[in-house]
This record gives sequence, C-alpha cells and structure tokens, in this order.
Amino acid sequence: MEMPDYKLARKRSKDKVEIRDFKIDKDLLELGLNKKFFLKTYGCQMNEHDSENLRGMLHLMNFSETLDMEDADFILLNTCSIRENAHNKAFGLLGRIKHLKESKKDIVVALCGCMAQEEGVVEEIKKKYKFVNFVFGTHNIDKLPKLLANSFKTSKLDIEVKSCEGDIVENIPVTRENKFKAYVNIIYGCDKFCTYCIVPYTRGKQRSRKREDIIHEVEELVKDGYQEVTLLGQNVNAYGKDLYDDYDLSNLLVDVAKTNIPRIRFITSHPWDFTDNLVEVIKHHDNIVNFVHLPVQSGSTRILKLMGRRYTKESYLELFKKLRSIPGISITTDIIVGFPGETVEDFKETLDLVNECKFDSAFTFIYSPRENTPAAKLVDNTTLEEKEERLYKLNELINKYSKESNDKMLDNVYTVLVEGTSTKEGNLFGYTETNKLVNFPGKIDLIGKIVPVKITSAKSFSLDGEIVE
Repeated sequence: MEMPDYKLARKRSKDKVEIRDFKIDKDLLELGLNKKFFLKTYGCQMNEHDSENLRGMLHLMNFSETLDMEDADFILLNTCSIRENAHNKAFGLLGRIKHLKESKKDIVVALCGCMAQEEGVVEEIKKKYKFVNFVFGTHNIDKLPKLLANSFKTSKLDIEVKSCEGDIVENIPVTRENKFKAYVNIIYGCDKFCTYCIVPYTRGKQRSRKREDIIHEVEELVKDGYQEVTLLGQNVNAYGKDLYDDYDLSNLLVDVAKTNIPRIRFITSHPWDFTDNLVEVIKHHDNIVNFVHLPVQSGSTRILKLMGRRYTKESYLELFKKLRSIPGISITTDIIVGFPGETVEDFKETLDLVNECKFDSAFTFIYSPRENTPAAKLVDNTTLEEKEERLYKLNELINKYSKESNDKMLDNVYTVLVEGTSTKEGNLFGYTETNKLVNFPGKIDLIGKIVPVKITSAKSFSLDGEIVE
C-alpha cells in the first residue's frame, strides 16, 4: 500500500525523467473475457485523454464497455480535484455504487485520477468507502492491468498512489472517443504552483515528451484520417523547457503543421510562457487554428500576485493585443471570482478588463479552496451571497460580448468540422476553427468532414447556418 504525500508531491529536482514503454503480462490479456466495465470521467481534457488510455488497456484485456453501471463487472471513476463540485459529484456516485455493491458483491470498484493524489480524499475512502477495491493515481495509470488482476483475487482495499515528480510512459493503448478529432499529450505536470491550484501536487513536475514521439503520433493520426489534433498539457506553453535548449512549443507547432493535419489546437496556455514567436507561428500557418484559450483568472494585479500568477494586468493586456493582431482570432479565458481578499474594487478591475478584451467566451467560477494550497489558508471575508452576485454580473458581461462576437459572423462563410447530429431532427452540429458551435441541416454522411457553412443566425452560445454548395 502506497499513500499520497504532499511533501513528496511538491518536490522539484533536476533529476532526469524516466521514459519507458507500456508493458502488460500476457496472462492478463484475457482477464476481461465475458466481463464488462463502466468508466466515469470528471474534469479536463487531460482527464478525458487519460480515460481513452484506460479504455485502451481494458479493451486490450478483452473487457467490453457498458453504459449501464448496474451491468458492469468493473466500475472505474477517473476523478478531478480542481474544484469542490467535482469532488462532491465523485463522492455522490460512490454513494450510489455502495448500494449497488450490497446487491452485487462481486463488482470491482476503483478510483483514479487527481482526487486519488489527495491525502484527505484517500483518508476519507479508507474510513467511509471501504467497499472500494483499489485506488491509483495519475503517475501509474499504466499499472491498471496488474492492479485490476489483483483485485479479482482479494476484496481488501489496495491503495497504490505514487507522490513523485513523475515519469513518461509511451505507447499506452488508446481507445479514442472520436474518429476524427484526437488529443495528444505533449507535456505532463506543472511547476507554476499558483496558490489556489492543486494540479502541481496531483500531476507532478513539468516533463515534456520527445518531439519525435509526438510527431510520430500525429503522423499516425493523419494516416487514420483524423481531421484535428489538440496538443495537451497543464501548461502547454512550457513545452520543451525541461528537455531542449532551443526547441519550444512554437517549434513543435511548426513541425506538427508539416504533417498536414487540417486542424491543430493547443490547450491550456499560461500567459507567462506565451512568446512572440508563438504568436507569429499561429499567424503564418493555416492549419494552426486561430483560437487561443488564455486564462487571466483576475483583472486585478493585486489579486494576481496573491494567486501567484506572475504577470500583471498590464502585461496580460499587452499579450492579448498581440494575439488580436492575428486576423479572425477567437480568444477565450478563465476567471475566478471571490478569491480570498478580493475587494469590490478588485472585482471592478476584472469587469474593466473584460470590457476591454471583449472575450469570445469564458469559463467563470467562484473560488473553491483546495486542500494543502496556500490560498486555502488566506482570510476570506466575502460572503457566498456576494460571490454569487459578482459571478452573475460577470456572466452577464461575458454573455454580452459572446453574443456580439457571434453577431459579427452573420452572413459569412466558415469551415466547420462536422461532429454529429444535433438535437433538432435533420440537423448536424460542428465547430468552426475558432471553436464556435454551429447547427445546420445536413446528411449524416458529412460527419467527420470539414465543410463550408454560411452563418444565418447567432445566439450567445451557438450559431445556426446552412451548407454552401
């Protein structure tokens, strides 16, 4: 049994990162014959891609997937720790599973992901959720086959959570959710240690994949007919800093662009690492989409300092203006309201920044204290009622500018990657290069293709259109 340890999780050294290949014992390849698994995923794109790897390993062991939890032989929760709401949802589902296991005692239950890396979570599982068979974290998802095999032999709770800087495991099997859009990890972990964020503790230090491994993965996706790739990282802009002297995200994007995959995205960006070279690369490569998600978190330099963000309101605006020089670009952001110590004036500065930037869209949240983070120890004198009022005001403004941005697209033609059928019968939906959702009439054989669509109607969060013949 190996328990999470925040002191070990915080460690950052210059030790060389181990790169190893996924391995599985041959006698585990038939473990899942005539067995079904149910997988629930919470959180970010990184978690979604981790779940694609988890599925890949389970399929390799001959498990089949079921969407009905009660029909499963194995239930796996891949969890998120970024906000309290994600915690509550995972524990709520565990409560339902407890009742299920009372009637189906042979069901194996496991929890993995970022919540598993938290000391408090694991202690709570040990005390209140003893029916869980095993827990593993973000650093050893490749050990799922062995952990699962052991769990079929014993009902004793097994906790195998590594708190470490992390390594890199290549060639983990993957079952992709989508047949024309793919996630590709380029960097793991984070060294920024923003005071409100638990990710550096749950995901380890920044460690970049080798460029040749990334390029090879994208080339294989091109061969398989994929139309879009999203390069993933907790701080994707830091790519290469730990591995190369003269090769960074801007260089990698150029090399990925040469594969001729039609669309390239990258997420998530930290303003601190966003270089002028990166702006120029986006500007001059047609298959690098004109879309950037650039979290600001607050419009107050004082609050940004308390958050440990290492940039000012002024430097963020300077970068924002450089990005706006890219023709047709769409810029979205993240904003936290009610951070400990945020005053009425601080919040007003956030509104002022939104009025100046006129973001195409934003993810907005009330601050949620995270275990063991410095911000959780700060004095917070703002009432929940006031925080909710601030969030409401902020969202009103965000929605206003989102609608204005969409209105500018009326009567213009944009390329849309068709993703599926819409809720309205006979309609399809897809996304523009700038990540705008579009609904339009069309035949299902267009799914997975990039088609020209003229925008005929605009709402705050979506667009309507018609295919241009």
